[in-house]
Amino acid sequence: MAMKVLVACEYSGRVRDAFIARGHDAMSCDLLPNDAPGPHYQGDVREIIGGGHKWDLMIAHPPCTYLCSSGARWWTAKKNEQRESIQFFQYLMDAPILRIAIENPVGIISKVIRPPDQIIQPWQFGHGEVKTTCLWLKGLYPLKPTQYAKGREQRMWKLPPSADRWKIRSETYQGIADAMAEQWGKLWTESQG
Repeated sequence: MAMKVLVACEYSGRVRDAFIARGHDAMSCDLLPNDAPGPHYQGDVREIIGGGHKWDLMIAHPPCTYLCSSGARWWTAKKNEQRESIQFFQYLMDAPILRIAIENPVGIISKVIRPPDQIIQPWQFGHGEVKTTCLWLKGLYPLKPTQYAKGREQRMWKLPPSADRWKIRSETYQGIADAMAEQWGKLWTESQG
């Protein structure tokens, strides 16, 4: 039986496609058009949470511009933007969906809402890179590492300035997307018994 999966704030389709490859009914949603062909809703995710749609799982990647510690030096000048970002994050956490995972870097969410349930690194999922990623979970267990990679390169941090640097930095690593689909997809299968 297929699970209905919403991948919020994802333009790449990477997580969506990992679930589709395992037989689930998955759709991505973002304000941007998607980079890969597949089921995608271009618009505000709040328009499709609830509103006649029933989701079994949501994986959300809300924008981190005003939330992550790397931007802390601008927080004072961007209080309104940060408040709106925190409210959006809380909205996603409170969505009427049984299973939720929200991904974001280390930042202010740990202080104003709650600490993450898990912190993962790409090198735990087959990519020899460092990119500390926090997961806030509801109805899901933490991801188990799938393949420890050698090397601990800071490739994302070292990316040179470019028009699409933000886009490259925001993509989910394929190994992490596959682990989400494999592990959390099996959870659904087990619960359907």
